[in-house]
Amino acid sequence: MQRDPILVVDRETGETFEEVVLGEKWIRWAYQNASAKPVEKLLFRSALISRIMGAWFDSRLSRGKISAVVDELSIDMREATQPVETYQNFNDFFARNLKPEARPFDPDPRQVVSPADGRVLVFPELAEDVFVPVKGHPMSVRSMLPQIGERFIGGALAIVRLCPADYHRYHFPASGRITAAQDISGALHSVNPIALGAGPDVFGENKRSWTLIETDMIGTYAFVEVGAFGVGSIVNTRTSGAVEKMDEKGYFKFGGSTVVVVFEPGRVQFSDDLVANSAKGRETLVKVGQPLATAI
Repeated sequence: MQRDPILVVDRETGETFEEVVLGEKWIRWAYQNASAKPVEKLLFRSALISRIMGAWFDSRLSRGKISAVVDELSIDMREATQPVETYQNFNDFFARNLKPEARPFDPDPRQVVSPADGRVLVFPELAEDVFVPVKGHPMSVRSMLPQIGERFIGGALAIVRLCPADYHRYHFPASGRITAAQDISGALHSVNPIALGAGPDVFGENKRSWTLIETDMIGTYAFVEVGAFGVGSIVNTRTSGAVEKMDEKGYFKFGGSTVVVVFEPGRVQFSDDLVANSAKGRETLVKVGQPLATAI
């Protein structure tokens, strides 16, 4: 099977590193081996296995896994509001809260911030409604956002891909007012670039939720949570009313997941480093609250 490493730029150091993928051999087998097609349909096009995994991660039986994962993924628990031994189950730990000072941000209303910790890829100006993730195939805003995608044709888009090691709560990147929201059922393909390279339309097929936020500074933006294999659920804790930048919007239970933010044409300019790295097909490791874009 082909092994093409996933290379990511660390924003804070400027260095490029190879991402460590939990279960990499298994993911490559499921998506790159023709004999695995029946298994791929069972695992990723049905929610059954993910539901079973989610139930286990919600149970006290999963507590024993917490310390092992903290060590294996080098998670800095000094940022968390609680010590490891206080979490009641693995999902409790997975959706852990961080101390506010761990994720500072610029309050300037012209500055749009990253909505989550993760690997960021930006598309400064969409060609019609098309965007192409790292190692992936062309994806469509219309498919991802049925019925509301038209307003974002030719706009800008940012993908933030979360891995199991990341902080899994996500936040509003700019202040505004929630005007609409919808949940869309679907498959639970992996969001890892290995899976994207195999061809599934992750952003058009996977379970996802979208929210429209109307702002005074950057028009209306769409905030999309995309579920993935192993994700017990997408939990939105803020679903209506006025919101401030960096207010919590929700969290993912266990698994890899992705947040997508879509902007109307001519509204934002992405940070230079994100644009440069994305042009080379490189994701950038970014923390929630760090600069994402500036209002035009």
